[in-house]
This record gives sequence, C-alpha cells and structure tokens, in this order.
Amino acid sequence: MMNMMQVMQQAQKMQKKFKETQEELEKSEVVTTSGNGAVTVTLTGQGKFKAIKLTGAAINPENPESVDKDTIEMLEDLLTEALSTATIKAVNQMETKMKSITGGISIPGLF
Repeated sequence: MMNMMQVMQQAQKMQKKFKETQEELEKSEVVTTSGNGAVTVTLTGQGKFKAIKLTGAAINPENPESVDKDTIEMLEDLLTEALSTATIKAVNQMETKMKSITGGISIPGLF
C-alpha cells in the first residue's frame, strides 16, 4: 500500500503534468476551413477562439473579386471581437459555476 507521502508525490507529479499539458495546448493551434477555403477559423488547443480569415467568396460567392480588402478586414475584425468576447463570457460563466460546486477551491484544468 502507498503511504501518504507517496500519494502526495503522485498528486504533485500529476498536477505538474496537467499544467504542462494545459500550457502545451494553449500554445498549439487548431485550424479549420469551410466553403472551399472561403472561411478559415483558428482556435487554441484549449478551444479558445484565436482568429478568423475570410476571402471575397465568403462575402460574395457570385463575384468574389467585387469585395475589397478593407471590407474583408473590417468583417474579420468585427467577427474576431464578437467571438473573442463570447469566449471570455463563456469561460467566466463556467468558472463561476464550477467555483460554486467546488466551494471556491481551484481545481487545475477545470478553469
């Protein structure tokens, strides 16, 4: 049987590995496209929104060349801001609910 010291050491090793994995996921990226490349979305490995890129075809599939770069950049900026804000709100809501369950105790990886 493990003694208490061994259990504590195992818990510390797991916590360290968990933290390293979380940091690794934060640095990694998941990129996906739709509409034959008209829309590209990038998330972190933790599922946090990072960026969106559009082509003229995403806005005007009939005549993609008619869409100027400024319009595309403005729409990308608006979508990025909205999706980033939504992600932050969702994470904050999750943290609040999880803290109510754990009594305020921080459990790494849950939030």
